[in-house]
Amino acid sequence: MITPFRIDVPDADLADLRSRLRRTRWPEAEPVDDWSQGTPLALVRELCEYWASGYDWRRAEARLNGFPQYRTEIDGLGIHFLHVRSPQPDALPLILTHGWPGSIVEFGKVIEPLSREFHLVIPSLPGYGFSDKPSSPGWGIERIAAAWAVLMARLGYSRYGAQGGDWGTSITTSLAQQDAAHLAGIHLTPPIAAPDPATFDDLTVAERAALDALKHAQRWEDGYSVQQSTRPQTLGYGLADSPAGLCGWLLEKFHAWSDGFPFTRDELLDNITLYWLTGTATSSARLYWESIRQVQKWFAEATDDTVDVPAGCSIFPKEMPRPSRRWASRRYTDIRHWNELDRGGHFAAFEQPELFADEVRTFFRLVR
Repeated sequence: MITPFRIDVPDADLADLRSRLRRTRWPEAEPVDDWSQGTPLALVRELCEYWASGYDWRRAEARLNGFPQYRTEIDGLGIHFLHVRSPQPDALPLILTHGWPGSIVEFGKVIEPLSREFHLVIPSLPGYGFSDKPSSPGWGIERIAAAWAVLMARLGYSRYGAQGGDWGTSITTSLAQQDAAHLAGIHLTPPIAAPDPATFDDLTVAERAALDALKHAQRWEDGYSVQQSTRPQTLGYGLADSPAGLCGWLLEKFHAWSDGFPFTRDELLDNITLYWLTGTATSSARLYWESIRQVQKWFAEATDDTVDVPAGCSIFPKEMPRPSRRWASRRYTDIRHWNELDRGGHFAAFEQPELFADEVRTFFRLVR
């Protein structure tokens, strides 16, 4: 059964949020003049002051409620999703999958342009947004992909496309392996494939930079992942109780993983507030406990499986990882579209909506 859904956050929840923000117990400022110790105090304080006094969640809520939303139960779990049908009756159905620390909010700027050509299905991951929180282990990327296949079939789509970034890349890849008979193709930002040791004596400049970025991330950027993949529950007590703590935790990644930190205050807070109001900081982190070791092996060490449906790959310059085409083609055996863009980062649809939409359209026009 599929039931309509509408976001309607109680006023009391918004009042509680503002009260907690005003009573934040702040740490001292960092003794460095950059982000090397984490999110700077001045930035978090400024954003939280605006969050408490000027930010309007009702605006974001109304925008999301402007899109048709639904919930349905799959494999014992309630899944929330947007379903925006194209005015073109023969449009290709397309499921878009977000990651962490993102949400359905990431796709807000591309829904209108993409819906001219696609019937869009945009689910919230289990444990994220308005989807249910798994109460037992086992909801890793493969199980989520299997749920997406059920969702698309339940909506009556026997042939469809899939797109994903961050967790969405691995989920979309698994979906291609599980439901290849129904997939026209997949579009990934980026593909998940390990460097090929056979190329190490003949690396391109871009490949060498990609390897250096992996090493840098392992040393300086992966602390959040280690914590979320080993002790998400311990982390959750602070993130569930302190909106300022949640803000600092999520904000760091939007700064580190984007190209030039191009977001407005409202854009950042739309996403952070969704995490806060749904109480999903802990449940979203548990996906790392479930799946990140496997995914890290795929993009940093070795890949021994293949993906044989048509694939489109868009590599944004501030993305991590950034596999080369020859590395990726060992796993994705039918790459139809490959483009290395000159701007944009990890949150492609959020940062560069026009480029992202063009990439998606370009690839799927090749396979529809």
